[in-house]
Amino acid sequence: MRLGGRVQAAIEVLEDMEARKRPVSEALKDWGLGHRFAGSGDRSAIGNLVYDTLRKRSSTAYLMGSDKASSLVFGTVQRQWNTSLEQLQEAFTDDKFAPQIPVAELEATSKKDFAFAEPYEQADVPEWCADFLEENFDEDWTTEAEAMSDRPPLDIRVNTLKADREKVLKALSKTGAKPTNIAINGVRIAPGNGARRLPNVQNEPAFQKGWFEIQDEGSQIVADLCFAKPNEQVFDYCAGAGGKTLALSANMQNKGQVHAYDVNKSRLAPIFERLKRAGTRNVQVHGAGDDLSPLVGKFDKVIIDAPCSGSGTWRRRPDAKWRLTPETLAMRCQEQQTVLDDAQKYVKTGGVLIYITCSVFPQENEEQVYAFGDRQQALGNKWDLLSAGEVWQDLYGLEKAKPWSTDLKCITLTPASTNTDGFFFSVLQKLA
Repeated sequence: MRLGGRVQAAIEVLEDMEARKRPVSEALKDWGLGHRFAGSGDRSAIGNLVYDTLRKRSSTAYLMGSDKASSLVFGTVQRQWNTSLEQLQEAFTDDKFAPQIPVAELEATSKKDFAFAEPYEQADVPEWCADFLEENFDEDWTTEAEAMSDRPPLDIRVNTLKADREKVLKALSKTGAKPTNIAINGVRIAPGNGARRLPNVQNEPAFQKGWFEIQDEGSQIVADLCFAKPNEQVFDYCAGAGGKTLALSANMQNKGQVHAYDVNKSRLAPIFERLKRAGTRNVQVHGAGDDLSPLVGKFDKVIIDAPCSGSGTWRRRPDAKWRLTPETLAMRCQEQQTVLDDAQKYVKTGGVLIYITCSVFPQENEEQVYAFGDRQQALGNKWDLLSAGEVWQDLYGLEKAKPWSTDLKCITLTPASTNTDGFFFSVLQKLA
């Protein structure tokens, strides 16, 4: 396919998403099934164009003066894919699949001044979310939000049960893989631009051998900050597909025990194959309906990677940014409260409860932690909020990029501050 056909395909995918109110992954999959003549390179390029359009949808709509799918895609090709109007016209010549070029709209973008755009338009976030981001990041909130609209890299965690970083870097040498800047066992492949696609590293023999897992550097960091040690008893209470479970097991050198639990069996399903490939031997998996009563009060560490808005992952899942509603956020906050209150009973006296989200909204993060402390105090239980910032300094030192923190108690990783997805991390110790 030529550029014109790819642009038309991206427009169709976005129109389908809007008409049927569904995720981008489903719309892209259906388009591919209906256009089997499109090769893998075409499908990848179309996916890139759709995702790039969603990442900067609001600011592109301002520049183009329209939020129609066609306007947004053409604005993305011009602005993010660095294609001039003249280059577009040349590329579309004699292309029967190419849509009509909105010449007047594209020419008008050069006359637009972002100084007249609303802050939320510049930041490419839903208007109703702007206050939450400003509350969290003060005057830097637009910078933080803008970083969440960039393309993400492909991050990999080396499985130290089977390999080391140098071994994995050598195996992936043709991909441009480099060591991560912060995560100790991380490898990063930089994002491309335009139609360029990232390598499918899951086809590599090293992946099949269990030498590495795909995992954002931020997720690797918060797993390492848990300081899971050999011979400890650790409860991964919201294990999902098992990314952090695998990291915890490797850090524990397969010694001690990790119990992985998730109330949603479908989310938990991939964990079994991943555990087998990684060579873990110290993980027990529990699902909904299992009797967890024998585990009450038994754990050195209980880790909650709580259900959340996912605002920290918007650069990877940009459609989620525009589908999030105040009602969904309120539901997630209620779920977080419930999970905290349920999970705390598994912590033994002297142990710690670790609360993590992939959100950058204060009501899902600090507000949940402090509200939990108030509820527990009212019940006569004593918890101490430890300094996650000091844990960061102990693990990574003072020279590397630092997360957001107002008091070194709770920390927040972000694309702008740590060049990772957004993650919140806090540690509470059970005193009595």
